Amino acid sequence: MAFLDKHKKIETHATLLMVLSLLVVSIGGLVQIVPLYYLDNTIEKVEGVRPYTPLELAGRDIYIREGCYGCHSQMIRPMRDEVERYGHYSLAAESMYDHPFQWGSKRTGPDLARVGGRYSDEWHQDHFTNAKSVVPESVMPPYGFLANNVLDGRYIADVVATHRMVGVPYDDAMVENAQADFMAQANPDADTDGLLARYGDAVNVRNFDGRPELTEMDALIAYVQVLGTMVDFTTFIPDASR
Repeated sequence: MAFLDKHKKIETHATLLMVLSLLVVSIGGLVQIVPLYYLDNTIEKVEGVRPYTPLELAGRDIYIREGCYGCHSQMIRPMRDEVERYGHYSLAAESMYDHPFQWGSKRTGPDLARVGGRYSDEWHQDHFTNAKSVVPESVMPPYGFLANNVLDGRYIADVVATHRMVGVPYDDAMVENAQADFMAQANPDADTDGLLARYGDAVNVRNFDGRPELTEMDALIAYVQVLGTMVDFTTFIPDASR
């Protein structure tokens, strides 16, 4: 009872309650924040994670522009039901080059963190054109107009350079060859040696929407097809020292 009486004094004294609440929150915040200053890196580096190619980066911008993040998340939580449905839980390293990250907060549609490679390019093209044609219960609006919006990549080098400014490790060659890499990834007949040397042999190189022109549909499909494919989870071993 003595404890309750003391607690009652705090609850009935607005100023004291505010000061003590601020003190508790401050201590809790310091406990969480201060240790981060003594870590070399707060994100465990994972083999395979690389910066987006210029075409994937353009597709990501279209994804953001069209508000896809409003209905789709890109973060699988470490809960059994999510892992069984979507795949391995998301790693911090998978979002280390996302500015801003696309974790989302709402799932009108499914999580897309592991969507890369699950469906064919043709499926994605049909889905973006008319989602109900492949998922009858879908409420996603049509995005067929993306196939009519031709891209030439004239500003893609500036986009790549901007991401380098915020910490994405694009080197000078990546910036200088951004437009060439942008065009080459959607053209299977192009010389892609430079693209693959800069971003790795696992880069998807093909005509994503089947049209002769490079379109916004190409870019968006290139982006979704890479989501969740960079890390080989059959060989992933978490760093137990962290």
